[in-house]
Parts: sequence; structure tokens; C-alpha cells
Amino acid sequence: MVKGVKIVMVIAIMAVVGFWLYQRLPAQYNPFAPLSIDDPPTQITRYKLRQMVNDPQACFALLQQAQSRGQINFRKSADTQGNCPLTGAVRVLDFGNVALSSSFLASCSLALSSTMFIHQRAVPLAQSEMGSKLTRINHLGSFACRNIYNREGARRSEHATADALDISGFSFANQQQISVLKDWRSTGKGSEYLHRVFENGCSFYGNALGPEYNAAHANHFHMGMRGYGLCR
Repeated sequence: MVKGVKIVMVIAIMAVVGFWLYQRLPAQYNPFAPLSIDDPPTQITRYKLRQMVNDPQACFALLQQAQSRGQINFRKSADTQGNCPLTGAVRVLDFGNVALSSSFLASCSLALSSTMFIHQRAVPLAQSEMGSKLTRINHLGSFACRNIYNREGARRSEHATADALDISGFSFANQQQISVLKDWRSTGKGSEYLHRVFENGCSFYGNALGPEYNAAHANHFHMGMRGYGLCR
């Protein structure tokens, strides 16, 4: 009887301690707390970003919040049919003060991950590495109804669902411009910035493929939503 009471007391104490810790657990480490656009890229944050695919309303609400804060400008895109149907996609016009070489179509989850990546990593790194504000991101596009590497019989590319963005370079307020093709293997600040941005981007996407992956990515960073942390 006494032993049973002790076990119950231990369990009760553990439950109280566990609840106390749960209440004080930072959101980025709490799998049950709602995702915030300010959450740093922990494993839990990456998991929550993946869940946005299954919760389009929550994803869109976060995008609207980011837009109200001037971190992204977008508009809803009409759903499409055909070989590569799109549902719930948005057209990203810019990332606030960071312009784009052109607007692009994105799934909600890609737009959200990109917003967090750019404002949490690409923008601060521009100031620390390049000594200037990031003003524009150059890219090669996002949506393309095709198979991987355009191979017949291969599975559909992430681009076929607007789940990937190919970033090719960056421009800064001091007129500096860098590109993945020309500066990835060079020396100096431009190369350092590219490497640091790419490494930091891995945490916000399901996969990040760059020049070290294969020759097809020599001129861009492929930032996609599939997978869970592939960074090459």
C-alpha cells in the first residue's frame, strides 16, 4: 500500500514538473506551439513548416501576417488544372525591402519558408558579410511543369508544384552584385556570403542543392520543400 502511494506521488511530481517545463519551453522547441514567422530554424520549426502543407489556412494566415509587417508582398493565384495543377498558390512580388528580378509563383509553404529565410538569414548576413543592405534577389524561376532534369519517365520536379525556387544571385545597396555561377568558387566577401547564405538556408527548406551537388546547379541554389534537411 505504502509503495503504491509513493509511486503515485512520484508520478504526480513528474507530471507537475513536466507541465512546468512545458509552459516555459520556447516555441521553437515546442512541437505543440503554433508556428511563428519569427521562430528560428530549429528541427521543431522545420517540422512545423512541413506541416503547413497540410494546413493551408494556417499557412496563409502567417503569410498575411508577414505581409502586414512588410516582409513580403504577394497576391493569391487562381487555381489551375492540367498536367501540373496548382491549388492555393500565391504570386510573390517581393520580400518587402528586398526586390526580386521577377515575381514568381509559389506554394504557400515555399513562400512562407522563403520569407523566414530571407529576413532571418539573408538580410542580416548581407549587413555582416557584405557591409550593405540586401536589395534584390535574382532567380531563375519556380514553377515549371516538368519532370526532374526534364527526363522522360522520371518523377515530377518540385518545380511542377511550385515547391522550389532557384536563386541565382544577390544585389546590394552599395551596388555590389554577386552570382552563384561567378562567385561561388571565387574568393572574397561575395563567395563567403554565398556559402553562408546557402548553409543557413538549409534549415528553412526540405532540401537545398547548390554547385557542389552537380553541374546542373552550377549557377543557382535550388531551395525546395521536399525531404527533411538535405543540404548539398
